[in-house]
Amino acid sequence: MAENLTEKLVKAQSIDFVENFGNSITSLLTMLGVQRKFPMAAGSVIKTYKSKVTLQNGEVAKGEIIPLSKVEMEEAEPIELAYSKHRKAVAVEDIQKYGFARAIAMTDEKLVRELQKEVRGNFFAQLGKGTTAVDGEGLQGALAQAWGNVQTKFEDDGAITIAFVNPMDASDYLAKANITIQNEFGLNYVENFLGVNIVIITPQVKAKTVYATAAENLCFAYPIVNGGEIAKAGFDFTTDETGIIGITHAINKERLTAETTTLSGGALFAERLDGIIKVTIKAAATPSV
Repeated sequence: MAENLTEKLVKAQSIDFVENFGNSITSLLTMLGVQRKFPMAAGSVIKTYKSKVTLQNGEVAKGEIIPLSKVEMEEAEPIELAYSKHRKAVAVEDIQKYGFARAIAMTDEKLVRELQKEVRGNFFAQLGKGTTAVDGEGLQGALAQAWGNVQTKFEDDGAITIAFVNPMDASDYLAKANITIQNEFGLNYVENFLGVNIVIITPQVKAKTVYATAAENLCFAYPIVNGGEIAKAGFDFTTDETGIIGITHAINKERLTAETTTLSGGALFAERLDGIIKVTIKAAATPSV
């Protein structure tokens, strides 16, 4: 009977883990306004794009034919959707010290945080590859430039602008204004901040830099880890309804550890690199006396 209780407890912890991670991913995508979510096979190659503009001479004489400028969409650096595999173990000494359920739950929570960091880190690395660079005076001027350029790049009326700033650049404004800071997926964000729909405040963005893009430019792709050939192999992954992450618990008697193994691979990315606006924050010009 005790063995069955242990199995039920581990199963319940697995369900809690995947639901916690799945809900946090869902909340992140909702906050960013991501509408395009693609379940794909592991190993799939995701294409991203950038634009190339060949601008013709605009000095045209009266009555002459205006030459055509050319705008092309080129493939940028592709993203390969790969599985991310992680494993952690809790020693029998810690199980004895904290109790089985608590020891597993404590370490599972830390593992969730590290998996979140992995998704965030890959996304911010891609933001740094954006190809549209402009300047703005102070944070307010930088966000204004970000908003304006996003609206220009994405011509649909009312494109939702998502901006990313360093905490030190936002601190003066946050100290002086009555602003509610919210948190999703380990990211602090503010809604409707200085004219921008969502401003995410994170040290993963360099100081004096703002990144921005449109919500419609953001996508989330992931390899499904439940069902199919994986289920046939008998890995016994527990997943939530999204299938974004799978988890399994096992006892390693040779090492006297309780082990947790996860399988995931979600990629949050911007489809158009030219749709990522990088704004350098410049000091406001000092008026001459």
